[in-house]
Amino acid sequence: MLAILLAVMMNTAVAAPPASALEELRAMTPRSAPFEEYLSRTGEQPPDFDALPSQARVSSVLAASPGGPAAEITTPQAWSVERTRVLDLLKHWFMGSVPPPPKNVAAKVLEEKDEVNCVYRDVELHFGPDAKAVLHLQTYTPKGAGPFPVFITQDNHRGWALIALRRGYIACVYAGADQRDDTDSFTAAYPKYDWSRLCRRGWAAGRCIDYLTTLPEVNARQIAIAGHSRNGKTSLMAAALDERIAAVISSSSGTGGTIPSRACGSQDLAEDIESITRSFPEWFHPRWRFFSGREQKLPVDMPQLVAMSAPRPCLLSTACNDGVEHGWAMQQTYLAVQPLYRLLGAEGNLRILWRPGSHETGPDTIERYMDWCDSKFGRGVHEFPEELPFPWNWDAWRANNKAAPNVETLPETSWEQHSAAVTVPNPARRDTVRAAVQSMLGPEPPGAVAQNDDYGIESDGLKHALHRYEAGTGLEMDDTMFGEYINANIYMPKGAKEGKAKLPGVLWLPADSIPGGYTVPYKRGDYAYRNVARAGCAVFCYDPIGTGRRIAEIRDFYDRHPDWSVMGKMLRDARAALDAMRQLPYIDPDNITVFGYAQGAFVAAHLAALDDRPARFVLVAPPLPFRLDTDVNETGGILRWSKDTLLLPALGLFAGKETRVPYDLDDLLVAAAPRPLLLVHPGHDRFAPVAPFKAFTDRMAALYKAAGKPENLVILEPDTYNQFNEDVQKEVIAAMKKTFGK
Repeated sequence: MLAILLAVMMNTAVAAPPASALEELRAMTPRSAPFEEYLSRTGEQPPDFDALPSQARVSSVLAASPGGPAAEITTPQAWSVERTRVLDLLKHWFMGSVPPPPKNVAAKVLEEKDEVNCVYRDVELHFGPDAKAVLHLQTYTPKGAGPFPVFITQDNHRGWALIALRRGYIACVYAGADQRDDTDSFTAAYPKYDWSRLCRRGWAAGRCIDYLTTLPEVNARQIAIAGHSRNGKTSLMAAALDERIAAVISSSSGTGGTIPSRACGSQDLAEDIESITRSFPEWFHPRWRFFSGREQKLPVDMPQLVAMSAPRPCLLSTACNDGVEHGWAMQQTYLAVQPLYRLLGAEGNLRILWRPGSHETGPDTIERYMDWCDSKFGRGVHEFPEELPFPWNWDAWRANNKAAPNVETLPETSWEQHSAAVTVPNPARRDTVRAAVQSMLGPEPPGAVAQNDDYGIESDGLKHALHRYEAGTGLEMDDTMFGEYINANIYMPKGAKEGKAKLPGVLWLPADSIPGGYTVPYKRGDYAYRNVARAGCAVFCYDPIGTGRRIAEIRDFYDRHPDWSVMGKMLRDARAALDAMRQLPYIDPDNITVFGYAQGAFVAAHLAALDDRPARFVLVAPPLPFRLDTDVNETGGILRWSKDTLLLPALGLFAGKETRVPYDLDDLLVAAAPRPLLLVHPGHDRFAPVAPFKAFTDRMAALYKAAGKPENLVILEPDTYNQFNEDVQKEVIAAMKKTFGK
């Protein structure tokens, strides 16, 4: 009976999972010794993924969803029940189990002294069974009658605490950070609990509160906690576990903090579950690693962690080019949790603070954090307006757009009917496809071919800040401004720039790396564009709109161009890049490869239909054809390109009516055929399951055969999930050399 109850609570099946699930996980991910030790010690097995419901897209935390409530939550009372359920899920899959608050917290003041208009205390806490658990904390208390609000943070944020002290707060720092961590003593005191390290640190904040609330100078109703990066994750866990925390600030907490793993990961060149659990195996419960590459199966995700703070004030802070964050994904979390705050009558208590720069913080940032606390504790008036820089309101787009196709006038064509109608490439078919694509992109604004220029190119300092450099890589770089005032960096073998030989050119179209643009901001191994350059190519790189240096450019795009699309702009930039590459003296204009990964592969497929100049195409992890991508819960379907990102919003008109889309992925690639095409389909790509993707590749193989060029289509299926690590890069580069030549 207990097993059945646990299975229902955790949304798992009672039956044991297939024996192959663990081996499949091992095959598609790098080895993690701590994870293997955990499996050996506990005998833990992956959940039955077939029994777990799928949910690929981020939805409101109030919405009916697979594995969640049967209907939308509409009352605070219903949320109270749901909160308990979700917190249990977070503990089981993500944080680990925690003991009840101890009733025997004893404090010993090790040192007390006067500082400048404040009193400093160094305190040692003992608690738990036989008082085995130990926690050190220091407090800085303003002199005066009080009571004072409290600002709690981790030991390495002592400078933050001193700013809080200056602002009139009791500042408390505790030994729950890397440089000083007392929470190992908790595992000895509570051996029956399987809590993770960050969970223990979050729980430790509650023990600080146990002590602080015994002090008459403390205002127990005004206790805030804040932390940055891993400490930002800790702070969210603390607020989830202890509702005495009145306000929480999660600063750049990234994966495992504020970034939803089902919406952002390796496919965005971002940190994913696999990499973070391998790099920092103690931070989270080992069970979380089971979902590497299967993030759509997560029973609980980071929007639910943030929701645990509601209706209390919660500030999510991120920097535009923060390597451990992803601005669009952060915005998805905000949009998922804000309906809960509205339901609880506290809409203004959730905000995102968008900072300039990268992962660092400075005194100005911490002053804003204190402004947040002051504004929520009635100590001052500070404005924190709602800012949503990435396109998100599809309904507003629909209301303003006057050029979208009329779905009802288009014929229904099943995949089988559609594929049968797609014939050997010919000029008439190509023109039909191009017209259909243009109808979805929207009418193109005026434009012209630009000459390459050097005015406005990136400074060396900016390059290094964004990880754009060639030192020590065996490469050299060139720079140019092209198209509509866009900066490009070109990577090539050292000496090639001044050499007489013309190099094969590669146009690099990256995944949706918001903070890094074309680079990988949270580096794991070397970058694909540099490895391709080492293979003897000149690789042309630039930030797509909405990423890297061009984040602000996307903010008001649909106000400026209500009838066009972000995809249309991306394609205009890609075609301008081809113009620029043909002007460079060291690139062979007749030997240019378009190379796209994930979202970049989606863009590259459209470019293949629209432009005759590229000699060949490499598409790594492209999506399914629209007509085969109808399992929205499993992959996100066409909604991820339309309503989620507004990359191609007109596609949203065809949700549930995919058979009416006027073109499909095979149309795009057939329009480019029989030019050589390398398709790389990770065997465990959750966005392109094997069976429907094979239906697509079988059709492409038949078409290339009919065109008399079967050798021009090469399909690779690395045994991994949707990622582009160095092992996959080596396979792809080897296939390029074999198929395309140098």
